[in-house]
Amino acid sequence: MKQYICIDIGGTSIKHGMIQEDGNFLTTGEAATEAMEKGGPGILEKIQNIAENYVSNYHPEGICVSTAGMVDCEKGKITYAAPLIPDYTGTEIKKTMEKRFSIPCEVENDVNCAGLAEYFAGASKGAKISVCLTVGTGIGGAIILDGKVFHGFSGSGCEIGYMHLPGGEFQDLGASSILVKKTAEYKKIPAESIDGKYVFENAKKGDEDCIRAIEEMTDVLGMGIANICYVLNPEVVVLGGGIMAQKEYLGEKIRKSLEKYLIPSVASHTRLAFAENQNQAGMLGAYYHFRTRQEMK
Repeated sequence: MKQYICIDIGGTSIKHGMIQEDGNFLTTGEAATEAMEKGGPGILEKIQNIAENYVSNYHPEGICVSTAGMVDCEKGKITYAAPLIPDYTGTEIKKTMEKRFSIPCEVENDVNCAGLAEYFAGASKGAKISVCLTVGTGIGGAIILDGKVFHGFSGSGCEIGYMHLPGGEFQDLGASSILVKKTAEYKKIPAESIDGKYVFENAKKGDEDCIRAIEEMTDVLGMGIANICYVLNPEVVVLGGGIMAQKEYLGEKIRKSLEKYLIPSVASHTRLAFAENQNQAGMLGAYYHFRTRQEMK
């Protein structure tokens, strides 16, 4: 059975593994990204070392990369990266990896990879039109049409975090990082002294400040998702990101907010689901992206 190297580059960690063509992982691992310390050049060196280790111990047929930042999939190049990863814009991942290892390499944005993972083996499996949102430090989005990522004209399709809502950008109002900041503000305590776990644990105990912050966040999420649905009319909207581990608590709240902003004829045909692939979503989606790209050649 053929084997492939999967690498998922995030702002905090780089997940990696060897996947078989049936979608099962032989082994997985994780390393610190050290994004701020080493920047783009350091990341490129790290993923080469990771790949070198797998090439020495296995016989991979290709390298599948998921990464933060905007990606030119044709060139496998980072076209834009936020300040979280300095000197990453312009990084030639595909060109560098193929030159060093002499096997094909394909690169895709991490949220798009998460969307692909859910389409092929997750919450939106087989859906004609699906949207995948990752809610974390910011808010990312992916549109999957018939199993393929919709990139838009210049590769920046579904950059929904920048979408304008009353009060600011979607990601500045509805991300999990904002939830912690708002809770701290209401309690008049330092934001560094609490985290998302604190907010949800105390909300479940009836803490009014925590409940208020969560309800404000879910209202924003419902409004943002509704706006997306009016444009795309997706069959399913998949919610991912660490905060969505609280799906039992958040699910009904987000659903009610969505129905508040969607007319019934659209709401009744829009399914809300939670991501199923968790930590392996980026790597799994990178593999499906690789496979799709290679089949086109």
